[in-house]
Amino acid sequence: MPFWKWILCLLGGLLLFIVLYGLAQVAVDWPESPWLGMAISLVSALLGLLLYAIWTNLTERRPVSELTLKRTWADLGLGLLLGVCYFGIVVGLMALAKCYAISGAQFQPVPQLEALLGFLLVAVFEEIIFRGILFRLIDDRWNTLLALIISALLFGAGHLANPGATLWSTFAIALEAGLLLGAAYKFSGTLWLPIGIHWAWNYVQGNVLGFAVSGKPISDKIFSPVITGPDWITGGVFGAEASVPAVVIGLLLTVILLFARKRDVR
Repeated sequence: MPFWKWILCLLGGLLLFIVLYGLAQVAVDWPESPWLGMAISLVSALLGLLLYAIWTNLTERRPVSELTLKRTWADLGLGLLLGVCYFGIVVGLMALAKCYAISGAQFQPVPQLEALLGFLLVAVFEEIIFRGILFRLIDDRWNTLLALIISALLFGAGHLANPGATLWSTFAIALEAGLLLGAAYKFSGTLWLPIGIHWAWNYVQGNVLGFAVSGKPISDKIFSPVITGPDWITGGVFGAEASVPAVVIGLLLTVILLFARKRDVR
């Protein structure tokens, strides 16, 4: 691909899907009915995937192998499992350090389904933007290391304006999530794996375990936690993503996926 065309694909794709992501979020927040909001979240996520496939096929003239339907359920399921295990281990370490305990539990199906579909929308669009466009195009033109560094740093920077964000929380997200999700894409060659990790990551840490998600407090949570101790263990007001345990486990998973990646995956 000529460099001028590569730049157009990169900048055009980023601009298009950032705008679509913003419009989808506005559309989800607009209706008063939670059921209509959930329908908009689901339809927007599916449309985002379809539009990415159309955009990539038209601009790059190639099959969109990263959204192959043959690997959807296997890679998405593996991603969901990894996301659940990731935060299960992180919070387990906090509990061992006597920094996390559960004081109560409740389950309200409608708010939980609303959160689940809302985080699906987030995972789909953020993975399209940061892994499907940014990481993939840099990796294809130069190399994986550069793609990992640039996409991870920009992914972390994208959370800098969130409530309670600090330079440390931004760097932590770049290390644990930006690198891990890029490695997940490189390992599988599909967007389904990082989408699954991202989706489970947000939902489990917020609506199941009761942490703030990237600084945003969660009101409808299954477990009501008692979180005490130093911020370097708990993540403080930003949530578990700003904790050292989350960074360490995320980096460990990143290394595992990079070493285990399929050698024929570009």
